[in-house]
Amino acid sequence: MKKAYLALLLWLTACGGIYAGEISWEEIGKGIGEARAVLVSADNPRLVIAGTNRCLWRSEDAGENFSQALVLRGGEKQVNFLYFGSFASGGDSRLYASGAAGLFESRDKGKSWQRIFRCRRGAEGECTSVAIYQGKIFLGTRGGLFFSGDYGRTWNRETGKLGKEEVISLSASPGVPGTLYAVSSSGVFALRASDKSWERIFVDYAAGKIEAREEASDGSRENEERAAAVRYVCSAADNPQIAYLATDRGVYKSADSGKSWQRLPEYGLLNSGANFILAEAGGSLIASTGRGIFLFQGGRWKELSFRLPAQRISFLAKDRRGRLYAATEKGLFRAQIEGAVTVSQAQSGIFCPADGPGIREVQQAAIKYAEVEPRKIINWRRQAACRAALPRVSASVGRNTSDLWHWESGSSTKANDDVLIRGRDSIDWDLTLSWDLADLVWNEAQASIDVRSRLMVQLRDDILDEVTKLYFERLRVKLELDQVSIEERQKRMEKELHLRELTASIDALTGGFFSRQLSPGT
Repeated sequence: MKKAYLALLLWLTACGGIYAGEISWEEIGKGIGEARAVLVSADNPRLVIAGTNRCLWRSEDAGENFSQALVLRGGEKQVNFLYFGSFASGGDSRLYASGAAGLFESRDKGKSWQRIFRCRRGAEGECTSVAIYQGKIFLGTRGGLFFSGDYGRTWNRETGKLGKEEVISLSASPGVPGTLYAVSSSGVFALRASDKSWERIFVDYAAGKIEAREEASDGSRENEERAAAVRYVCSAADNPQIAYLATDRGVYKSADSGKSWQRLPEYGLLNSGANFILAEAGGSLIASTGRGIFLFQGGRWKELSFRLPAQRISFLAKDRRGRLYAATEKGLFRAQIEGAVTVSQAQSGIFCPADGPGIREVQQAAIKYAEVEPRKIINWRRQAACRAALPRVSASVGRNTSDLWHWESGSSTKANDDVLIRGRDSIDWDLTLSWDLADLVWNEAQASIDVRSRLMVQLRDDILDEVTKLYFERLRVKLELDQVSIEERQKRMEKELHLRELTASIDALTGGFFSRQLSPGT
């Protein structure tokens, strides 16, 4: 029994070590209802603020007990966003809560609240997010972006597009000078300390980056920009240059304050669309999707929500003790993350069993199916070298009709006697053989083969990289599927569908070789 347990442990470690300890989610704040936002104080990890559809809740014992801090009267008054911020380095932190009832501020860590922004004109009254930047409060609403330079006593509407369209998210990068990011219905904008106006830095084209549009034939610029379905923007806690975007096409990262963006790998995500991002010091990145919560580490995503009895995650927060808080449609949940999740590296010399062919077999099948074998280029070079030994052959055939015949029969009574007529066709032909002896030294076909060789190597590397990632991603998903209990039917179904999707992707690269080699039932 001990040997079998040790073998299973080595198998999990060699294949990626998904979990060193099981993550256990516990519901906290029972009775508060659907949680829309949650925030943990950076100075005091025992202070937790939660926002729901009608109320702000406050806990001083890390979520064990909650008390009402602010009751929102009237219709739908849900809380959309919670934010801790200060106007100066080392200054007193102020807590902000934005929602359908406006923007509220607390200067005593959530004990008492006062409303500092309220607008009665429809969408402008519903606040979506808030951030402090360069001594000003910036407030995003459904009807535009507002800012205040006097601690919220008076407000001004931002000029330009941001002042007129819905603002979905705001984030201010740490450090001075930093960058303020704003997500609107037409893309992502940035305001830097050296700039006087906002600059649009991201529009999600099919390629995932901004592309210059050529001038139309009539001289006007084509207006084909399609705004990204960006749902959240987040700045790294320890690096003002790094920012992240949660979009319906995955998570994007910028390491140069939004000047360029790169989409992170999607391996491990059950759904590429991300709703919320939590970026911390040290490069830790946690994202929520429509299928759960995922940790990005080691170039792939690991699911953290196996035991979480909720699907829609609205907000994430983490304290300095490594506890992750999730605001969901079923309430507020907490799990210990640090120390429970580790990503082990495959150890050399340990065999990782699979349910089908090995990685080398799959790679060879992909190379053969794509016809990018190295032997192909070798044969081309050998055939090009033999070309000089073969002659260039040319042949021609012609008709010679210039001969005229004179018939003289010696009689004056026969027809056609003494008449000049055309004779039979004369057929001319020739065959020419020629050799270009210079081909023995250098053949122009070699230059073309060199170009094709470089392109083939690039294509082969891309195919091998893709099939290798898919192969080991499938192994990890299968291990994760084994961790899901039978009672969690929805989670198992999602994992099984993801497993089939990866199998189909490998089959597409190998011409069905992978499925043919799989054991029955796998």
